[in-house]
Amino acid sequence: MFKHILVPVDGSSTSQVAVGKATELAKAFDSTVTVIYVIDPYPFTGVGTDFAYGQAEYLSAATAEANAAVHAAKESLAASGVKVDTSVIEAHTAWRGIVEAGQSLKADLIVMGSHGRSGFEKLVLGSVAQAVLSHTKLPVLVMRD
Repeated sequence: MFKHILVPVDGSSTSQVAVGKATELAKAFDSTVTVIYVIDPYPFTGVGTDFAYGQAEYLSAATAEANAAVHAAKESLAASGVKVDTSVIEAHTAWRGIVEAGQSLKADLIVMGSHGRSGFEKLVLGSVAQAVLSHTKLPVLVMRD
């Protein structure tokens, strides 16, 4: 049923839950899993030139965090015998990177974590899972911690 599962990670405990569920599904359906981490290369767009000096430092730190997160997910999946690929993607927003990756990889399913924010926190920080659900035609399994 699901031959290619996309799992976006961010290093959080909820993304670890998603990796666990993707492992179960991949073993049941003999699926390949692609783990991605989306980096916004221009997170300070619109806040002025005062933040330009930190761009290189931000990208270096974000790339290190991304590599650590996809490596941990890959090790977990591979230890269970699942075929796994990884990728660090740059996109202006995380949800857009996830949706575009799902399309370009021809994924059958997206398994992702949701932090379950509500109220003011959701208004300020947004919901990546909600945006993915709103913009993709692929089935999405959202896991909560």
